[in-house]
Amino acid sequence: MSIDDILQIVTVVSASLAIVAILLQQRGASLGAGFGSSGELYTTRRGIDKSLFDATVVLSVIFVLSILVGLILPAFR
Repeated sequence: MSIDDILQIVTVVSASLAIVAILLQQRGASLGAGFGSSGELYTTRRGIDKSLFDATVVLSVIFVLSILVGLILPAFR
């Protein structure tokens, strides 16, 4: 396996897991939230919600870094 293959696998897996993590989050899902009147107070994230948010951020950073490395890597060959 070459480094290009590994980068492609990391990109696809991190994108898929980030999509799942984003879809699992439940925050402001009402129609009024789209127009600015959500009708609920801001609360801090706790427990599994915080862990899921942190995992989403980490997966998104891995996704972006794998794309950037994939773009920069051919310049050094």
